[in-house]
Amino acid sequence: MKRSTDRGQAQGPTQRQLRAGELMRHSLVEILREADFSDPALQGVSVTVTEVRMSPDLRHATVFVEPLGGVKADEVVQGLNRHAKYLRGQLGRSIDMKFTPDLKFLHDESFNEAARMDRLFDNPKVQQDLRSDFTADAPSDSWKDED
Repeated sequence: MKRSTDRGQAQGPTQRQLRAGELMRHSLVEILREADFSDPALQGVSVTVTEVRMSPDLRHATVFVEPLGGVKADEVVQGLNRHAKYLRGQLGRSIDMKFTPDLKFLHDESFNEAARMDRLFDNPKVQQDLRSDFTADAPSDSWKDED
């Protein structure tokens, strides 16, 4: 019997998806650490697996990666996608799931976005606005009776 859900609200991943994603992330880290690829885009590159998002049926996984230093990210992601079937086979041997999901690798843009936000906060005009907002929000002592 299917659970009734309110279609009007956006729902996040289920606990099952989150657990499976973390299991996959840990296993992929081990596989990538031990793998020796002949692909020039992947040779000598250290890759961080930041997140794995699972589809609701757990048959597809989107793997977010960031190469060390962020250099040649597009080439590294393309190389990982070229070797996705090999990595899926290795993953099937290391995890205990009914199905080994198909893998799709994407570059994790959250590091770039965080750096962009840091640059914005370091901007002198933004700093000025932050200081003026902070002083405007500070409680005033005007409510006290002056003697």
